[in-house]
Amino acid sequence: MSKLVKYILLFLLFGLLVLIRWFENELFYDPYLTFFHNDYLYIDSPRREVLKLIAFTALRYALNGLVSLAILYVVFKDRSIVKFSALVYVMTFMVLICGYLYFVINPKQSDYYLFFNLRRFLIQPVILILLLPAFYYYKLTKDIK
Repeated sequence: MSKLVKYILLFLLFGLLVLIRWFENELFYDPYLTFFHNDYLYIDSPRREVLKLIAFTALRYALNGLVSLAILYVVFKDRSIVKFSALVYVMTFMVLICGYLYFVINPKQSDYYLFFNLRRFLIQPVILILLLPAFYYYKLTKDIK
């Protein structure tokens, strides 16, 4: 794959992540989007449909995850990195969704800040931001040896 094609693919894939974020209100059911834009530390949790909220959060995580895995493949061209990353995404989802579900079912004002940050890992491609430099460093040290 030439560098030009690689850069165009990366531009398109990062563009997809931006579009997911840009159209989040239209694509996903999430009453917490407006809740966390307000002064959420001093107001009650919004009304929500738990099953619908979990389903749309999982969908958003899956979309971000698939695009992120494609980015990792384009950058490193290594299937083992993509397989390991997919495992990381699945395991992380299982842990985070349990905590997310707890906070959705048992909303307490004292837990809002923790809930806000946990939710970020589910709805934003934060894991990609962690994996890209980690694998880059891994490749650097692997090539040195």
